[in-house]
Amino acid sequence: MASHGIPRVSATAADRSEQAKEKERKQIEQYKSLEKDVGDRVVAKDFSGSTLQAISNLLTQNPEYYTIWNYRRLVLQDAMSRELSSEQDPAKKENIDEKDVAAAEKAGLTVPQREILLLVREDLQFLLPLLKQFPKCYWIWNHRSWLLGTATKHLPTPSSVELWQGELGLVTKMLGLDSRNFHGWGYRREVVQELERLSRRSMVESEFEYTTKMINSNLSNFSAWHYRSQLIPRLLQEREAGQEQRKKMLDSEFELITRALYTDPYDQSLWFYHQYLMSTLDAENAQSAAILEPCTNADRLEYLEQELDSIRDMLDGAEDCKYIYQALLEYSRRYLEVDAGNQKVTTAEMTGWLAELRKIDPMREGRWKDLEAKMKL
Repeated sequence: MASHGIPRVSATAADRSEQAKEKERKQIEQYKSLEKDVGDRVVAKDFSGSTLQAISNLLTQNPEYYTIWNYRRLVLQDAMSRELSSEQDPAKKENIDEKDVAAAEKAGLTVPQREILLLVREDLQFLLPLLKQFPKCYWIWNHRSWLLGTATKHLPTPSSVELWQGELGLVTKMLGLDSRNFHGWGYRREVVQELERLSRRSMVESEFEYTTKMINSNLSNFSAWHYRSQLIPRLLQEREAGQEQRKKMLDSEFELITRALYTDPYDQSLWFYHQYLMSTLDAENAQSAAILEPCTNADRLEYLEQELDSIRDMLDGAEDCKYIYQALLEYSRRYLEVDAGNQKVTTAEMTGWLAELRKIDPMREGRWKDLEAKMKL
């Protein structure tokens, strides 16, 4: 019997498909039922342990449901409030185990503080498998931040520092698994900032070394380069760096980024960092922190000439890389503004670079026309 081009489907396959659909329908029904149960409990202000467990079940299925994270915080806040109120009400202390009291006192905590610490640690533990499965879910990172911030409000400094140090270890492991997870980098900056505040000591040297390590393991790490650019001004300030030390820093950074660009000139994140270094030489850029202080026109000319020569050399073997031509044109413009009488670059060269850009990226013709007019080519 002819099939007329229609593929045959076995009865067994069709049955399996129907079974799968039925299973999916049941999962959806269970999810909706759980969602309603959680909502009803919160409306009724049932902040019991069973409500927390129901919320955990729901978030395990859907960690992107930010409203449920808010519900979880309501439940935890209620539990913490009850613990703190028990410290003020002697009647509520009758059932507290004497061993718990002794353990809390040994750690320098009151019993309510000890219970709050346990609550925070348990919730941090609940988040671990979720974070491993969904490392780029904003709400998981936000909840960890809230837990640590809340703990810091209620616990003595040594206990808070211990928690934040644990977070630094965690985010280091997470970035070891995915070095370009910008959620992890943002969280790391928050953790470091809080550790510095609580311990009253700078971590800028160790964090700068960390960015070097991460860049050496993966050059295409925009977050690491960005973090590095934020650390450099602080690093120079805390070292009380003089003019010679500042120049040495700038030279070493140009050497580092140049090696990276020669390795992969097509990586845009590397050019962003190169632009940052060049921006520190721009007298008109008030938003960029200076590395050289003072930075004279002679300094600007020296580095512009140095980088123009270096970037010209990158064209050998990478003639189709638009980032090289863009950099040559931008730095040529700045060079001419510093000393219009110098002939390090010619109009013919710049016209040629612009022509190459038009060939490589014709979709941005309007942009190239604007650049042509701006540079009067």
